[in-house]
Amino acid sequence: MSREDGPAAAGEGGASPRENGLLKMSELAERSGVSAGTIKHYLREGLLGDQSDVVRTSRNMAYYPPDFVDRIRLIKRLQEERFMPLRVIRDALRDDPARLEARVELEDRIIERAVAQGERTRVSRTAVQERYDVPRNVLDRMQQIGVLTPTSRGYDADDVQIIEAISRFRAGGFEEAIGFTVYDTIRYREALQPLVEEEVGTLLHRLAARVDPDRAVEIVASGTEPLRELIGALHSKLLLAELRRQRDERREP
Repeated sequence: MSREDGPAAAGEGGASPRENGLLKMSELAERSGVSAGTIKHYLREGLLGDQSDVVRTSRNMAYYPPDFVDRIRLIKRLQEERFMPLRVIRDALRDDPARLEARVELEDRIIERAVAQGERTRVSRTAVQERYDVPRNVLDRMQQIGVLTPTSRGYDADDVQIIEAISRFRAGGFEEAIGFTVYDTIRYREALQPLVEEEVGTLLHRLAARVDPDRAVEIVASGTEPLRELIGALHSKLLLAELRRQRDERREP
């Protein structure tokens, strides 16, 4: 007799699903913060195991183990924060769910420590305006479009470098009068965003599997400047190559 038929549907030892702490779909959705439709999709895709712990009391009623809550939350996080496809998540959970959860926890610790380190040094708005020849309205526009992200404590180190770069652009002749504006920075941000998302995913995957959080943060920090130089050199190389290509193209009869 299956668990869907007769007394077995009552649960172990004749106890009801309620007495065993099992949850209805609506309760599972509420506790996990994920819609019932999404949970059913996870079930169909095999993301919640073989469902041997699901108790079906009728064709339209089933009860689910409470540990599904944490599993569903983990799946959603991997989708939204790690951009992992469901197929990859399913395979990882099938191989070793405990190891996957431990890795995610370790990655979170790496992220928190790296972010905290980046927040340690900020420069006040007043100091930035005194140091760089960039009008206040330009700084305000860059903040509005999300290129700069100051807080009440001022600008972080990357904000300051962006402001310095804008100041040097303006000094070199890249002015609004000939069409150059702060909105040009959006092009670079949009081009870099998918690259950065892929880079962070790769970094976390490799670092969390091999080193502790403190060492991981040191590695991330040590790679910042070389990476900036690498991207700058690649950009310069590609820029010159494109200029040569257009020059040669225009020379053709």
